[in-house]
Amino acid sequence: MSSVKVAITIDQENLIRVDNLVSKGVFPSRSRAIAEAVAEKLARMERSRLAAECAKLDPASEQALAEEGMGLELGTWPEY
Repeated sequence: MSSVKVAITIDQENLIRVDNLVSKGVFPSRSRAIAEAVAEKLARMERSRLAAECAKLDPASEQALAEEGMGLELGTWPEY
């Protein structure tokens, strides 16, 4: 994936924290540290959206859907 250069404004305290991680070798650069932080935050937001959507499901109807067809005899199942 290609990278694009952007300018950001960050408060001094967070910049010091990022620089400390870079100096300890946790990240090779400020850019990498911030890029990974953004990627992690976006992934976390996507997971929480999925959880919110799943919470809207009706457990009883999902259970019934999952069990649909489970009453069939095993002999009627096709061979693979």
